[in-house]
Amino acid sequence: MITIIIAEDHQALIDGIKLSLDYEDDLSVIGEANDGEELVNLVRKKQPQVVITDIRMPKCDGISATKIIKKEFPHVKIIAFSMFDQNEAVEQMKIAGANGYIMKNSPLKKLVTAIRIVAKGEPFFDDAIISFDSTSKEEIILSSREKEILRLIGEGKTSQEIADQLFIGKSTVDTHRKNILKKMNIHGKTDLIRFAVERKYDF
Repeated sequence: MITIIIAEDHQALIDGIKLSLDYEDDLSVIGEANDGEELVNLVRKKQPQVVITDIRMPKCDGISATKIIKKEFPHVKIIAFSMFDQNEAVEQMKIAGANGYIMKNSPLKKLVTAIRIVAKGEPFFDDAIISFDSTSKEEIILSSREKEILRLIGEGKTSQEIADQLFIGKSTVDTHRKNILKKMNIHGKTDLIRFAVERKYDF
């Protein structure tokens, strides 16, 4: 029996996953958490074989929680479960120690497959994710100004508001936005905003 803990701040999604896993005789959900802090404490208490965690959660995000869990319990397998498919998110979770990465819009059957595979000690990364080429890592490193602008985009500020706050021209902000789009392989304003909001890394 593969024991599982699910961490997700949307309870309805947890309920949906649990319902799906109930039909699998070899899988058992032994705990659930709505934030990263609760997840870490639950893992310490129950030590499951597999953890399914969202990246973006209150108190402690999935990346930080993964680092803590892997340091204390390296045998626990962790699968990231996220709407966020950008290379940097995948790479950050890999660095933190995640054994798998599944998109939330993937069929739940794929999640079931991932659980069984990582439980055996093998990695499983959703084929919907853009593959990350480690040799190109330097190419996607953002400058301090780009990180600053990305953070402000994540706060919902417009280019003009960012320009006013940073005392630079709006055209300069727009140029930085274009550079971020290019570096992160993002297409369109909506995806950039989603990326900025979801991005939970070192700004």
